[in-house]
Amino acid sequence: MTSRALVLGGGGPVGIAWESGLLAGLAQNGVDLSEADFIMGTSAGSFVGAQIAMGMADVAGMAKPFLAAREAAAAAPKPAAPKPASPTRPAGPAPDLSFLMRKMAESAAAERPGEEVRREIGAWALEQKTMDEQAFIHTFGKAFSSLPDDAWPKKRYAATAVDAESGEFLLWDNDSKVDLKRAVASSCSVPGVYPPITINGRRYIDGGMRSGTNADMAKGYDLVVVVALRLDAGASPEAAARLRAPLDRELKVLRDGGARVELITPNDASQTAFGANLMDARKRPDAAEAGLAQGRAIVEALRSVWAA
Repeated sequence: MTSRALVLGGGGPVGIAWESGLLAGLAQNGVDLSEADFIMGTSAGSFVGAQIAMGMADVAGMAKPFLAAREAAAAAPKPAAPKPASPTRPAGPAPDLSFLMRKMAESAAAERPGEEVRREIGAWALEQKTMDEQAFIHTFGKAFSSLPDDAWPKKRYAATAVDAESGEFLLWDNDSKVDLKRAVASSCSVPGVYPPITINGRRYIDGGMRSGTNADMAKGYDLVVVVALRLDAGASPEAAARLRAPLDRELKVLRDGGARVELITPNDASQTAFGANLMDARKRPDAAEAGLAQGRAIVEALRSVWAA
C-alpha cells in the first residue's frame, strides 16, 4: 500500500487559518489528509499538524472557529476604547525585522552554509525583547494546555525547529520525548516576534529559518502532499525564482527519492484574502473561508491520488 506523508508549511496566524480551511474543504468531500502516515509541520504548519495528528480537531469542521469569530466580532458592540496590551498583542511599535529578512534571503540563496546563517539569526533572536516565554506558551499553546507533558500523537508527527545557539536544524518527533506544547511553540517562535523556547536546557526558534516547508524531511514516502504558502507573490521574476529555490530543491529531493509529490499553494483568491501581513490575525476568517473554497475546488484532483 502507498505510504503517504503530509507536509504543512509556515505562514503565521493567517497561514494557520488558511491551512485549516483547506483541510476542511478537502475532508468535507472525502479527502482527509489527516490520514497520512506521517505529518510534519513547520511554524504555522506545526500547529495545524499537531491538532490533526492528535485527533483534537474534526478536520471537516476546522474552518468553523475562524468563521464563527468573524460573526461574533460583527455582532459585538464597538469598544469605547482600544483594548489593552496582552501577551499576544504587546504594546509598542511593530518589531524591526529587517535583519531577519536579510538573513532569510541569505539562507534561501544557499551561498553560505545554512547552519552558519541560522546561528546568526539565533544570536539575534536571543537578544530581542519579546513577550515572556511562559506567557507565549500559555497563550499560543492553549489549544494543547490540557494535554499532559508527555503527550504526543500516536501516529508519526514532527515539528521542525532550530537551535538558537548552534543553528542546528532538527525535528521534534515521536522519538524526541519532549512536551508537545513546547515543541510546537518552538517551531512557531518567529525571531524578533516571539521568544526562543527552552527545551532540555537549550533555546529553540522557528523551523522556518531553514525553509518554509522543510519538505525534504519527508523523503522515503511514496506520496508526499506539500502545502506551502506562496512567498513569491508580487515579486519580480528574478526575486520570485530566488524565493522559490529552497522549495524547488526540496521537491527535487523527494522526487529523486521516488516520491510522487502533490504541491498545494494558495490560489489567487486565497492570496488576496491573506492581505500583506501574515501575522495580521484580523485576516484569519477571510483566509479560512478562502482555504475552504480552495479545498473544495481541488478535491477531485487529489481524490484518486490520495486513495491509491
